[in-house]
Amino acid sequence: MEKRKNILICPLEWGLGHATRMIPLAAELLSLKHNVIFASGKEHISLIRRELPGCPYIDFPGFNPGYSRYLPQYISIFLKIPLLAYHIVLEHSRLKKIIRAHAIDIVISDNRFGLWNRSVKTVYVTHMPLIPFPKKMKFSEALGIFFHSQIIRQYDLCFIPDLPGPINISGRLSHGISLPGNVRYIGILSRFTSLDVTSDVDFKPPTPQRGLNKSPQGDLGVDLKYNTVILSGPEPQKEILKQKLIRLFKDKEPVTIMLEGKPGNPEEINRTGNIILFSHLPSAKMRDIISGSGGIISRSGYTTVMDLLSLNRSALLIPTPGQTEQEYLAEYLSEQGLFSTISQNSINEEVSFPAKKSLHSSGLVERSRILLHDALRELSEEQL
Repeated sequence: MEKRKNILICPLEWGLGHATRMIPLAAELLSLKHNVIFASGKEHISLIRRELPGCPYIDFPGFNPGYSRYLPQYISIFLKIPLLAYHIVLEHSRLKKIIRAHAIDIVISDNRFGLWNRSVKTVYVTHMPLIPFPKKMKFSEALGIFFHSQIIRQYDLCFIPDLPGPINISGRLSHGISLPGNVRYIGILSRFTSLDVTSDVDFKPPTPQRGLNKSPQGDLGVDLKYNTVILSGPEPQKEILKQKLIRLFKDKEPVTIMLEGKPGNPEEINRTGNIILFSHLPSAKMRDIISGSGGIISRSGYTTVMDLLSLNRSALLIPTPGQTEQEYLAEYLSEQGLFSTISQNSINEEVSFPAKKSLHSSGLVERSRILLHDALRELSEEQL
């Protein structure tokens, strides 16, 4: 009988996506009867406590570069490299104490550079071994690939949440480049595919009221047609996009449901004009809203894209300004015919929700389950 292992999962604190995409991985490990412990900062732990109640957790915040309201993201990060290096050393040292205190057998790090350790198995999760640079600095990408590969080689395995081969969603971020031998593609990761309940879409949005007021919990009201905005990513850009879209859609039909992605707040409903804002919803209810929605607008964050693909839904993607990864993904996925895209600066009165479009991606989801199962089976082996 396979020994039950204590597995520590540590997501990067750069938007909620790094935590939410660890949920299906954790669910699979729990189904294999392993003990899973999450270690992160306050906001991510708040999400995990709601999605995986009873799962133990540790306060283990990591580097959070944040966003600048004025500087491109790559410049903001470049200026914080000394702080990043400090956090790498700090979390590497603290991890040793956590391993001893909790008898950890395996550590899974989602894009946290310093969480490798020679006394236990360690896994690094990333969807972009190639970190994209702006066109004027594209010559620097080769150097970035080299340094990222050195980090990947510190770990026993590297999991890439995508599919190998020509049918993929990360494009040149993880394909067409030389990768270390410990890399494994594990398919798309979405919390929606790990849900036990596969009920029919039964979400009924509340009837919108003029003015901004709080709505009590309980029955959400009558059945209406609606569109959906999925907000994600760190501030201040998330709030900037939110206000732009409120101004655009608050007086338009049909209802716009806005998912704010704030798990630290109570699950409350606010209304302004013809817009209904949910601070946070459990995965099952969020899945039902997305599945039953007309048009969808979202960021082009990688986890959001995986969630939409898992539900066979397309969307209008608005990349975070200055975040080259999101800008590339929006362009690449648009070229593949899966999504459409505009820039945040291009939002005006002419912008509208896209028509409802199914992507027929069920085969992709099924193949992803097989890839994840095989990767975790390899991870559970006594020797790598």
